[in-house]
Amino acid sequence: QVDLVESGGGLAQAGGSLNLTCTASGSLDTIKTMGWYRQAPGKGRELVAHFTSSGSTNYGDSVKGRFAISRDSAKASVYLEMNNLKPEDTAVYYCHAARLVVLRGHDNVIHYWGEGTLVTVSS
Repeated sequence: QVDLVESGGGLAQAGGSLNLTCTASGSLDTIKTMGWYRQAPGKGRELVAHFTSSGSTNYGDSVKGRFAISRDSAKASVYLEMNNLKPEDTAVYYCHAARLVVLRGHDNVIHYWGEGTLVTVSS
């Protein structure tokens, strides 16, 4: 089991910055990927940024060059620095972790989500 707790978010003006933090607890040694997704009103959930199992990073096209993901393994935390915010960045941001477990000799990926934190960007 993995629990994810997000903090940060809130209201920002266009062009401003906000920071998000996600801290994980539980079976941390089996976490393979960890990062952030978001869901805007009326839209599906999309990747914002995450660390892959190899430690590299992936970013959604709409945030490349503006957002930066970082982590502190000792604190089991990932951070999202959001700069040059746009009104279209308004969404609920979810922390995500994928955990690899072996069941009956087969690899299984279990996904965990935080409760989400709202980011609102005004124009």
